[in-house]
Amino acid sequence: MSGDHPRWHTLRVRLTLVAGLVITGAVVLGIVLLYLLQVQSVDRTLDGQLRAYAVEITESAANGAWPRLLAPSTLDADAQAQVLAPDGHVLAATRTLAGLPAMYSTGSGTPRRTAAADGVVPDDVRVVAVRQVVGGQPVTVLAGTPTGLLTQLRDAFTSNLLLGFPVILLVAAVTVWLIVGRVLRPVERIRHAVTEITSADLSRRVPEPGTPDEIGSLARTMNDMLGRLENSAGRQRRFVADASHELRSPLAALRTTLEVGLAHRERAPWPEIAERATRQSQRLEDLIQQLLLLARADEHQLTAQASEVDIGRLLHDIRASTPADGVTIDVQSTGNAVVLGHAGHLERLFRNVLDNAVRHAETSVHIRTTTGRGRVVVEIADDGPGIPVEDRDRVFDRFVRLDGSRDRASGTSGLGLAIAREIVTAHRGGIVITDTGGHGTTVFAWLPHRGP
Repeated sequence: MSGDHPRWHTLRVRLTLVAGLVITGAVVLGIVLLYLLQVQSVDRTLDGQLRAYAVEITESAANGAWPRLLAPSTLDADAQAQVLAPDGHVLAATRTLAGLPAMYSTGSGTPRRTAAADGVVPDDVRVVAVRQVVGGQPVTVLAGTPTGLLTQLRDAFTSNLLLGFPVILLVAAVTVWLIVGRVLRPVERIRHAVTEITSADLSRRVPEPGTPDEIGSLARTMNDMLGRLENSAGRQRRFVADASHELRSPLAALRTTLEVGLAHRERAPWPEIAERATRQSQRLEDLIQQLLLLARADEHQLTAQASEVDIGRLLHDIRASTPADGVTIDVQSTGNAVVLGHAGHLERLFRNVLDNAVRHAETSVHIRTTTGRGRVVVEIADDGPGIPVEDRDRVFDRFVRLDGSRDRASGTSGLGLAIAREIVTAHRGGIVITDTGGHGTTVFAWLPHRGP
């Protein structure tokens, strides 16, 4: 893997180190616990055998008369024993310990090795003390057996564990390295594919492993993102091309008008040339304002500085300032049609729709505002030729003109309804186009209602 960090900083290395140590620690801990349980079981077995031997010894002198030599254990041939009086005097012992003083003292309750045991009793001896009353006299039976084999087992286990730890760690690390490498192989293919994708060609996609896991979800999510980026980049390129074309038209017309005047300085109709230049400049200014508004829409800034806006009053104000050109505009508003939004942008929304309706209407435009179900609905209907069903969604795209409005002399840029949709969407509303009873067009725009 390439990158700014050294190779040992890769996720595969870190996972291998951490997982290898964790697995090794878990294996070693399991072995140690198993060993301790086994040793504890052996210790309990030895203690049980020694206690049983002590009981056998007390039963052999039930009348209080101790034999000269104690009988050996039937469970452990290596076991040795002594019977002590309360003052520590040896009453009886097995053959190996016959005639010797007490090997252990029991004054503290736990058998403690005495100096007499040196050179006689091995160091690795397990001893139990059993107190009994025999023949009316309290005695203590000390029974012990060598544990040299258990000590050897402990030593062998310790040495083998020290030798086996690096082996276990190596095996765990290699296993984790291979597993993680196999798991991350699709991620590496995705990374290589992403590094080869550039803004010039967003049509490529990352390989999908086809598994229903996190890596498969990552690949599908990245491909969805690349699809959105491709669509966005395509729209951006088309927008730049269309904007350049739209800006070129008024600039070319303005330049041509001035060049014609300059070519005939003495005979040119300068007042008419100035009027044409003014119209083209106004058209250019309007187009630039529309493009700036769309840029703010792309940056999600259309609802900044929002306030309460009375849609009914706003529509009456728009109606009063809209040139009718022989078309009757009727406004009806019912209810408290208040919304939360940017007043200037909402005015632009309904002015664009109304201008489009007036431009295509034959005799009248009807505007109606209603409230209900948490929404304010505005209907703007005209009695014009209507819009074909297949074009009703396309007219909201940028720089789209239908056949009836392609004449650039009309002053339209194909941005009015696109801006309207951007504004209504930014205000969490919607806009659609339907028929008007078989003739004309009705635009429905709705916004969230702000009020009781």
